[in-house]
Formats: sequence, structure tokens, C-alpha cells
Amino acid sequence: MNVDSIDLSILLPALAAGLLVTVTHVPLGMQVLARGIVFIDLAIAQIAGCGVLLADQLGFEAQGAGVQLAALAAALGGALLLTWTERVWPEVQEAVIGVVFVLAATGSVLLLASNVHGSEHLRDLLVGQILWSQPARLLSAAAAYAVILLLWFGWRERLGRTGFYILFAVAVTVSVQLVGLYLVFATLIVPPLATRRMARGRLPAAWSIGAAGYALGLLLSTTLDLPSGPVIVWTLVVLAVGWQVVTRKGTAPARAI
Repeated sequence: MNVDSIDLSILLPALAAGLLVTVTHVPLGMQVLARGIVFIDLAIAQIAGCGVLLADQLGFEAQGAGVQLAALAAALGGALLLTWTERVWPEVQEAVIGVVFVLAATGSVLLLASNVHGSEHLRDLLVGQILWSQPARLLSAAAAYAVILLLWFGWRERLGRTGFYILFAVAVTVSVQLVGLYLVFATLIVPPLATRRMARGRLPAAWSIGAAGYALGLLLSTTLDLPSGPVIVWTLVVLAVGWQVVTRKGTAPARAI
């Protein structure tokens, strides 16, 4: 363990990124669990990733507007497709989501087949680069998340199926480029899953698990010199299991938020 390796100038922006993702994705994750479409975030995030990789192949600047638009267009296309399939084949929606994810994942591999840095791009897409979060990028992400949260908490009853999928696609598009696909999935699912039986105070509890997972995971990954993304995922799961053990008695199934 190397305590001297802790650098707040790196950890604080990374923690800010994690907190932004947590605040935005936990309430959306509760809705995902309620709808029984757990793997939708993986599918849409992977589709957004395909958009990023395609824009990169076409020569767009890595952090430029072209890449962001390509990722958003791909994610929105995927979201609208899944909206249609949920209406036409609701009984097999989860299976359809799985097929879409596999197609997007293998599409990413095909896009990178001729790229000498393909494995690095794919790793960044999956694991993310949370330790290298830039303040300017955090500000733009925070603005996008603020709009998403405003729409969700203010008008979610009016959004309907299509509105939910579109809002979800925008959130995932921003997040997958900020923290990577694995952390997007873990943040969406693990805290809501850990608190699913809470009748009261579920959202604050889920937010707390997510925030603690990012804070402790970043600290552990830095001191142990391990990749931050995977360590945070494991930390989130350990905290979620611990929460379940502590709160298992006297809880009742909760409604989605």
C-alpha cells in the first residue's frame, strides 16, 4: 500500500465525476429495475461507444463535438429502436436488449479490427479513464445531468416510454465517456438493487452507497496501484452486500422512484 501516491488534484475531479454519475443514474436505475430491463444501460452504452469509435475511425477529434454528436445519435437511435421493440415484443424485451448489446459489442470489435490502438480504445470504452477527468468536461457533464434530473423529477410522469428511453440514452452517452461502460452499469444497478426492499429513504440510501463506493474505491485503487474502474465496481458491490446484511431485517419491498 502506497499512501504517498494519493494526489488530491487527481482524486477530487475523479470523485466529482463519480458523484455526478451517481446522482443522475441511481434514480434512473431504480426505474430500470422496476421495468425489468436491467441490461438496457449496457446495450445503449455500447451503442454510444460504437458511435464514438465510428467517429474516431472517420478522423474526428477525440473530444470534439463530432464525436459527441456521433455518440448521442447512435444512443438515441438505439433508444428509439428499443422503444419500438418494447411496444411490439414486450414479452421478450430483455432478450432483444441482449441481442442489441451483442451486436453493438461485436460491432465495436469490428470497427477496431484494423486499428493498431484498437485494444486501448476498447479498454478505455469499457473501463474508462475516471482518474483523468478534466474540469471543463465535468462542467459540461454537470450541465447535461442537471437538465436530465430536472426533467426526471419534474416531468417523469409525462415522459412516457419514449421519453424515458431518450432521457436514458442521453445520460448514458455522457456517462460512458466520463467513467466507462462498467461503472455506468454498476452505478445504475448496484445501489438501487441494494436498497430495493426499503420502504422509506431509499433514494438517499442508494445515493450514499454510490458516493461511498466511488470515494473508497478511488482511495483503494490509488493506494494499491490498481485500475480505478474495476476497484470501484468491486467496492460498490461489497458495500451493497454489506448494506443488505445490515438492513435485511424489518424491510419491505419498495416502489420505484
